[in-house]
Amino acid sequence: MAQPSTGALSLLTGAVMAAALSGAAVLAVLDSGCDDPGTYTEHDGVVELIGGCLHPSDLPITPHNPADAPTPGTADPSLAR
Repeated sequence: MAQPSTGALSLLTGAVMAAALSGAAVLAVLDSGCDDPGTYTEHDGVVELIGGCLHPSDLPITPHNPADAPTPGTADPSLAR
């Protein structure tokens, strides 16, 4: 009986892994428990997600102070040697 070549075994392994990962992704989406996917609407030039299962408390908040932002084209002084 002939042994499969190394290339055929690699191809088969890749195909099996791709199928397994695809199945896991489908199961994760089906089990997410979100009945309302939400919709994106635009008003006054701002795109906003209406509905969905994402809540503001789910997102990390990082305070942003424009005065602390580096000027484009300048180096960050904390990176100086």
